[in-house]
Amino acid sequence: MSSLHRQLSQMVGVWRCKRRLEVSLNPVAGFHCRTFCSTTSEPVDPIEIHKRKLILWFSHLPQEEKQFGGYFSPETMHVDPLIVETKPEERARPLSSLKTQTSSSPSMTVEELFDRTDTWNEGRGLNVLLYGAVGTGKSTVVRKLVLDWCAGTTLTHFKLLVPFSCEDLGQLTKVASLRDLVSRKYLHLRKHPLLSGEGNQAKDVLFLFNGMEKMKLDFRIGSTELCSDPNEALPAGAVVVNLLRKYLLPEANILVTTRLSALDRIPQKYVSRYAQICGFSDPDRQRAYFTSRLLQQSGETAQSHDTQALIELLYLNLQRESQLAAACFLPSYCWLTCATLHFLHFTDAKAPIRTLTGIYTSFLRLNFGGEVLGTGAGTSVPIQEPHNSLMLYVVRTVGKLAFDGVTYKRLSFSEKELEQWIGGKTKTDEELHQLAMFRTDVLDFFLAPCVESGNRLPVELSENNERRYVFAVPAMQEYLAALYVVLGENKSPLEKLTRKVSVAIGQASEDVSAIINILSKFIPLRVFAVFNLLKLFPKLFEKISSKSKGSIARTMAAEMFRTEDSYNEDVLDQVGQSLLGVHGPQPQQYSEGPSFELYPIFMGGLLHYGNRVLLQQLGCSIQSTTVAQITRVLRKYLVREISKPQPPEELMDLLVLLYEFQNPRLTAEVLASIRAIRLTSIRMTSLKCFILSSVLLCTPARYHLEELDLSCCHLTHDMLQMLWPAFRHTHILNLQFNSLGTDSCILLRDLLLEPKISIKSLRLCDNPLLESGACTLLEALPENQSLRHLSLMHTGMGDKGALQLAERLQQHTGLQELNLAYNNIGDNAALALVDACREHPSIHTVHLYLNPLSDVGKQSLYVRGVPKSHSGSGRQVKVLASVTEGSDISEDWHPILSVIRKNASSWDRERVKQQLKVHRVTLSQTGRDYICKYNLKILKKSKFSAKTYCKKLIFKILPCRDVMMMILVKFYYCIMGLRYKTLKKILINTNPHNLQDQIFRPPCV
Repeated sequence: MSSLHRQLSQMVGVWRCKRRLEVSLNPVAGFHCRTFCSTTSEPVDPIEIHKRKLILWFSHLPQEEKQFGGYFSPETMHVDPLIVETKPEERARPLSSLKTQTSSSPSMTVEELFDRTDTWNEGRGLNVLLYGAVGTGKSTVVRKLVLDWCAGTTLTHFKLLVPFSCEDLGQLTKVASLRDLVSRKYLHLRKHPLLSGEGNQAKDVLFLFNGMEKMKLDFRIGSTELCSDPNEALPAGAVVVNLLRKYLLPEANILVTTRLSALDRIPQKYVSRYAQICGFSDPDRQRAYFTSRLLQQSGETAQSHDTQALIELLYLNLQRESQLAAACFLPSYCWLTCATLHFLHFTDAKAPIRTLTGIYTSFLRLNFGGEVLGTGAGTSVPIQEPHNSLMLYVVRTVGKLAFDGVTYKRLSFSEKELEQWIGGKTKTDEELHQLAMFRTDVLDFFLAPCVESGNRLPVELSENNERRYVFAVPAMQEYLAALYVVLGENKSPLEKLTRKVSVAIGQASEDVSAIINILSKFIPLRVFAVFNLLKLFPKLFEKISSKSKGSIARTMAAEMFRTEDSYNEDVLDQVGQSLLGVHGPQPQQYSEGPSFELYPIFMGGLLHYGNRVLLQQLGCSIQSTTVAQITRVLRKYLVREISKPQPPEELMDLLVLLYEFQNPRLTAEVLASIRAIRLTSIRMTSLKCFILSSVLLCTPARYHLEELDLSCCHLTHDMLQMLWPAFRHTHILNLQFNSLGTDSCILLRDLLLEPKISIKSLRLCDNPLLESGACTLLEALPENQSLRHLSLMHTGMGDKGALQLAERLQQHTGLQELNLAYNNIGDNAALALVDACREHPSIHTVHLYLNPLSDVGKQSLYVRGVPKSHSGSGRQVKVLASVTEGSDISEDWHPILSVIRKNASSWDRERVKQQLKVHRVTLSQTGRDYICKYNLKILKKSKFSAKTYCKKLIFKILPCRDVMMMILVKFYYCIMGLRYKTLKKILINTNPHNLQDQIFRPPCV
């Protein structure tokens, strides 16, 4: 009991010490605040408290940045955009003209904004209006300005910086004085003398009003009364107006940020300096931004070298004056580019789940979150009302244009088309004001003038020499088109009218039914029963609406499996090429027009719950019932299409669609109809491996693939680790022709030792495993009993690996076939291995061809493969060691030739030549007569067809030995590079009696 009392006393003492001493550490690297003690009598400086709080608030990263794993901070990733001082008469220059005019303009710093102007008066502060288009970096500049002031690195001549959000001020309904507005957000500044208005103390104060376009300001004397007392209560807008008029705290300096459409809300006489943020006007600023962000992700790891190469490729693409360089004029699109590259190249199993659709949705939320479509004079309409949502207006105008482009395969649009889809018909004055604001602030954000040097646009660009516009980022066109469809905005006018009528009748039907029920009790007329039909109309509309949702699912499936896009590169590679460009040979494009393969994938990603939540905040609502109806129909169409043979690229796109959807139930139901995933020759990346693994994790434990083919996929050890969950679901695992080394064998050994592993066939051909790697892999044989076929062809295992395999074979009783061809195995090791296989209870075939075996060794292998006696314990084992046996052809020539034929282009030609060497033989008379009479006629009339050549011989029922010899000879000439025309010439111009001498004597190469 006393020990417990002592422990409690110690805990209380420690707690009191912690209360006495407060150590405040700034979460941002590089900032350290002063330590305060509550027991001292020294007064706490409110300015220091203010700085600490500002650092905490403005260092907070938005959720869109946290998805990258917390690698970024405002100090390390910030690159100053170009800030240019403008004259009042040129302040309304459009964004498109700035891209060509700002290259020679001198750049200003934030401190230079408050240098004295020619019109400056003693005793008056400066009013600086900093404006820019959407996405030019106004909010980022403000955040960096506040943090630098807190750190004491900029604007040090101001003792106090008071930032305000005009969106918050615009929502206030009660009157308040200036000091009340300050104390409402910064309680520690409630009685600060700098805000008292006495003397000229306010000259050391800087007020910062961010986002002035979201606040209603009226500078008319009759509407806003004059005020010079900081303690007088007024509406928030009136307080700001009096500050700008210099009636209230005239010595104070003010910095206001706004968009282009709101420039005229502050009269010119109240503005001391206009400054425009022009974004990243040159590739060097863009490169600095990309370097600061992407290098932080790689850190000091081995990825830093790959990241540098990635940045170089991106910089080369920007220097070409491509459409991407024009888009990256806006820092927001630089953010989108970095986010996409981060998603494509730095995805791993530890990072939070991110999707391409989620990145684009977050991008729009960063730029348009909480935005409403005002009338040009300020607005205080709550953002929850969808009809005022700026993003919904974007979907109905720009999204409609994007949908038209996707439908008719067009990437560029004329000014007349922009006017048709965005301008529309004659509107009311309020709608015209909204349209003018939209054109000024938003339209240039999505659409940019076409860069003529690009090769991806069709020839229609040069028609009539008119300016044409494209989407700043091609994928944005597909995203907005998908959003336009999923939101149901592509309905016909009749469908929209039917919906409105249905809603109206549904609302009125309950009231009508109640009245009819009352009247029917007093006036029993049967005619009242007719009014019950009103209840059927909403149900009928519900059925019609469900059919329209089914059409969305059909559109997704049809666009997903377009025949003309089947053999294009997979969609993730296309996204990477759009950002980094194509270096080397251009990929073959099978479709005539542009392909929009991201379009159906974005449609599926928009149905994900996380994206629907973000869109709800933007005023674009997608109901859960809509998602359920689309999903139900989509599953049926996907299962139907998957039952058909699909090329690897289309199969990879399907996996991306299921990943973007993030619906485990739909994924499991679709994969239940797939028995093999063949991704041969797909250039796998960490992202693609993560997608494949994530999708297969949605399936139940009883689900198994018959085959997972990942041959020629550029797999590495790190990718194998990400694919570990996917390997558990397969019977046949094909990892041929990859870059797997000795370290990968450790992972594969552990995989085979898994208790519930179901791998029956493991193919590791043409991987540099070497002797050490092969020995490591063979350690799993004693405890693994699922493996039936093991292929280690051309892995460099050598004699040592073959001998170790011979020793371990008896410990694995389930093996049936071994492929150790092309492994530098000598006679002794091969004989020992075959002897061990004869004693094995189940092995029936051993592949040993293309090994440096002597003729005596080959004969010994064939002899060893036959049991010693009928009463002996040894089993018969088929040994495939060579195509020929002396001057004759081996009985097992066909499987050997089929393997050599598939791999001859990548193997050593001398080794293949030696394997196919044929000694002088004699054809039977039947074979010679057939060649002379029939086969020469075929060759004279048509091209040399290997398929026809071999088939005709077999149909004529030649002796088996002749058929084998003809196939072998034809194959030999193909491998050695002899053209078909040359072989045809030899056959035609040769005397039939000397035919065997010309053809079947191997040429001296």
